[in-house]
Amino acid sequence: MFRKIRIAILLLILAFVATDAWLTRFYSTDWQESLYIGVYPINADGSQAADRYIARLKAEDFESIETFIAREAKRYGRTIERPVRVTLGQPVLEQPPALDDNPNVAEIMWWSLRMRAWAGNATEGQERIAPDVRIFVRYHKPDRVLPLENSVGVEKGMFGIVNAYASRQLSSKNNVIIAHEFLHTLGASDKYEAGTGQPVGPHGLAEPDRQPLYPQRYAEIMGGRIALSASEAVIPQSLSYALIGPQTAAEIRLAE
Repeated sequence: MFRKIRIAILLLILAFVATDAWLTRFYSTDWQESLYIGVYPINADGSQAADRYIARLKAEDFESIETFIAREAKRYGRTIERPVRVTLGQPVLEQPPALDDNPNVAEIMWWSLRMRAWAGNATEGQERIAPDVRIFVRYHKPDRVLPLENSVGVEKGMFGIVNAYASRQLSSKNNVIIAHEFLHTLGASDKYEAGTGQPVGPHGLAEPDRQPLYPQRYAEIMGGRIALSASEAVIPQSLSYALIGPQTAAEIRLAE
């Protein structure tokens, strides 16, 4: 009996959270007012390199995300001048809750609830006005490979966790991944093969009608990479080489 009561309470909480998330997403994708993105750096590996990099971060380091969304919004006929505004929060000193490999549905739901609570507590006291979306960027020494799949954006929580490089040379590439996860929070779906990271056509390609099809010149942002061939792709060096494709635009209600 106690187990049934506990499950019922959990389901009620999830129903409330889902309703709140739907309303939040609905108003976050009407593209009438600026969305505020709070970026919160975290030293992921405890390295001095990450500490030094985080100490030098400025809000201007994320301007390309604003420029990218504004450019794509205009391309889809939106007239809002500044669709998103990125603010830089203070470093967060604790790591977010971990999600096991290959989790089941119940484990994912429980992790999502824990993450929502953690995200609010981790930034408590440094926000006069809460941002619409929180992105926690976990910086690592730039001597390891960080697959795109290791980052996550959660639509129902309006938060994202990004694994990034503590390197000025790679900051533009970091912003590609941040933009990708931000769009997840608005309802955009992945358009690449899990495991290989290869963009899946046609919607995962920036130019699906290009002749010849490969190499592509740009990345569809939710495809994540520039497809050089049917089996080879690379993360773009910056958001200057990324586009929001028609399906992604429809998912986030950007296309009118």
